[in-house]
Amino acid sequence: MSHKYVYLFSEGDGSMRELLGGKGANLAEMTKLGMPVPQGFTVTTEACTRYYEDGKVIAQEIQDQIYEYLAKIEEINGKKFGDPEKPLLVSVRSGARASMPGMMDTILNLGINDEVAEGLIKGNPDPSFARFVYDSYRRFIQMFSDVVMEVPKHNFEVIIDELKAKKGVKDDIELDVEDMKELVRLFKAYYKEQKGEDFPSDPRAQLMAAVQAVFRSWDNPRANVYRRMNDIPYSWGTAVNVQPMVFGNLNTNSGTGVAFSRDPATGENVLFGEYLINAQGEDVVAGIRTPSHISKLKEEMPEVYEQFVTIAKKLENHYKDMQDMEFTIENGKLYMLQTRNGKRTATAALKIAVDLVDEGLIDEETAVLRVDPKQLDALLHPQFDAAALKAAKVIGTGLAASPGAATGKVVFTADRAKELAEKGEKVILVRLETSPEDIEGMAAAQGILTVRGGMTSHAAVVARGMGTCCVSGCGEIKMHAEEGYFELGGKKYYEGDYISLDGSTGKIYDGEIKTVEASISGDFGRFMAWADKYRTLKVRTNADTPTDAATAVHFGAEGIGLCRTEHMFFEGDRIKAIREMIVSKTAEARAKALEKILPLQQKDFEEMYRVLEGRPMTIRFLDPPLHEFLPQKENEIKELADDLGISVDELKAVIDSLHEANPMMGHRGCRLAVTYPEIARMQTTAVISAAINVNKEHPEYNIVPEIMIPLVGEVKELKFVKDVVVETADKLIAEAGVKLEYMVGTMIEIPRAALTADEIAKEAEFFSFGTNDLTQMTFGFSRDDAGKFLDAYYDTKIYEFDPFAKLDQTGVGKLVEMAVNLGKATRPDIKLGICGEHGGDPSSVEFCHNVGLDYVSCSPYRVPLARLAAAQAAIKAKKA
Repeated sequence: MSHKYVYLFSEGDGSMRELLGGKGANLAEMTKLGMPVPQGFTVTTEACTRYYEDGKVIAQEIQDQIYEYLAKIEEINGKKFGDPEKPLLVSVRSGARASMPGMMDTILNLGINDEVAEGLIKGNPDPSFARFVYDSYRRFIQMFSDVVMEVPKHNFEVIIDELKAKKGVKDDIELDVEDMKELVRLFKAYYKEQKGEDFPSDPRAQLMAAVQAVFRSWDNPRANVYRRMNDIPYSWGTAVNVQPMVFGNLNTNSGTGVAFSRDPATGENVLFGEYLINAQGEDVVAGIRTPSHISKLKEEMPEVYEQFVTIAKKLENHYKDMQDMEFTIENGKLYMLQTRNGKRTATAALKIAVDLVDEGLIDEETAVLRVDPKQLDALLHPQFDAAALKAAKVIGTGLAASPGAATGKVVFTADRAKELAEKGEKVILVRLETSPEDIEGMAAAQGILTVRGGMTSHAAVVARGMGTCCVSGCGEIKMHAEEGYFELGGKKYYEGDYISLDGSTGKIYDGEIKTVEASISGDFGRFMAWADKYRTLKVRTNADTPTDAATAVHFGAEGIGLCRTEHMFFEGDRIKAIREMIVSKTAEARAKALEKILPLQQKDFEEMYRVLEGRPMTIRFLDPPLHEFLPQKENEIKELADDLGISVDELKAVIDSLHEANPMMGHRGCRLAVTYPEIARMQTTAVISAAINVNKEHPEYNIVPEIMIPLVGEVKELKFVKDVVVETADKLIAEAGVKLEYMVGTMIEIPRAALTADEIAKEAEFFSFGTNDLTQMTFGFSRDDAGKFLDAYYDTKIYEFDPFAKLDQTGVGKLVEMAVNLGKATRPDIKLGICGEHGGDPSSVEFCHNVGLDYVSCSPYRVPLARLAAAQAAIKAKKA
């Protein structure tokens, strides 16, 4: 017996989603529930996988099974494919196991040709019926040409518009039967002109070509992008559903519609949807005619409406979730064509989850699993007004680096952003790429747009930390910053021109779009309390300022997993002192310069400890290469040389000496403290003194400082810096006459550190995985430049996702797991966390739970997301 590739709807059920796809499984389940579903068959996802394995060819045994099942549905429906007397027409639809609305293709009215059309009319000479037949015929030619033969659909719309203009009518519905016949003739002629052959009239050939087109659409560009955004593996493939047509465009007693069992925007428990009389499915979606609200169906067809309400309720109770349903009414009879768990806004997702618990349909654990953690992002940031967004013009697309909506005037420098923001202006900072020096301008801007850089570029990471909207890596932009403009979407934008950014989609819009503040409903607190009840993984935040720390605590952070001390050095007088230290020739001169920074750094830590109220804080010692603190522009170099009392040439010599071919792998991290131990001494003094002072004010806080040495690759390196830290800390504690515990640990971000984690754990009391750098060094490509070539890797399926946005569990994950096991073998009580941007990615959080980390740390606005992802990971692990 050959492998089974095709199933009748009556042979499957809702549990066969992997094989039948979401649509096929749900059609089978509705059949099982005795609902009015036109009886067809599903070609499985395995057939799609085989199609690609066989070099994009449908194997003969699969074709044979399709024809065998076609004969079965002919028998069930009492109609015959291609028969002019009693013709069977079918729809061919895609159906992956994860819902991908609008990403793949559909063909309606398949099986029609000249003979079938005439045969249909012979049985019903009514002119309105003849119009319906030729309307169905022209729709089929249009869809088949577009989806199967790749002749753009739009060109057929032009032919329709020309005919309407010629007739002097406005709507398609005003075209009569002769016009429809003329459209069929014109469409076929256009097809022949484009393809050099007649439009295919053999229904069996049409069917096989359509199945192949659906398989092919699994690999179309929009489907590939959607899969990458939603973590849907390419290997899943799509199923194909072949279903007898029911006609909503038969007469005025027919119609078609889409409805949700609850409002998908608000979550309110009311039937929400719309329908069109005398229309087919695509008319509702295409927006060519304005549909009526579903409640109006109660007046027009009361019996059908009552039947639909009953079915909607039954489906929601059966699936225990809000349903998105497609239906058609043919001559007063209702047919269900699809049901699926409906897409919904973040607000609606929370309300529906909470309401379903209150209604007794689901328990708390199920409710926690129902909300996509990524959706919570949308709740915490301003959004565009829906009506204003509809009318807006998209001019380009970049990476959706930090969510939220922003509108403002274009500025090209951080200083200008700050200057205009101080005057109360809303600005969008547009840069080739951002650097740490832009921090104040970034904080002042409503949104940030960069030409270069990926999801973990400086702009993206900092923007997420601040909760500022950011679109990064928009390579379409032609930047002319010196001339004061950039080009995008065929237009020049100068300083002061308005643009708008959607950081949740990566879209860039022309002009100003009204925004509305995000509102967190009462459901949010209740829902997050459930998440906290079930998770075991702690959630900390990456924060460098008291403001960021306070925001994160407000969102439920249980401490700081990464405080980057270098971000504190870029403000006002501090940068001068740092620069003075860098150009110093002796250890004494360096120590003197560092003394100026010490009180400022200590004050920062004291403020952070007060905001945290006893929650832990991991402080990473200085990490970036020193050249990042020095100016690059001629006028700034001269200004600094004058400030420091040295010649321009002397300063240039220092800048040149710090130049590195590959600074990310150069003189940075713990290497700075090995070369200049005085930096580690100053930072230890600031941390320990701050802890002593705040513990005196608030003994109940019982602060235990966590000092983290970055970029360690060799245990001796760590020991060298740790010895400096311990000597300094112990001396300060003894002098203060207090008891203070502290911990010294390291970041695991170099592959060698992961491989020798058992050795490193002899000195390190905790590990924090810096997965941004660990990913960069494991893959061997720069995170700031990878965006230039990763698209080619996605297109060729070498990678299916950005390894900087979602943790590569196969390679980088293996190193993390190895380091966890080796570290625990040496030091069973070692504390383990992750502080790269992956700490806010749901699939990466699940991985962290499964390998036994104690906490994840992410940017403040992603804390609720990580809390929910951690809860889902714990619930899934318990159920596995």
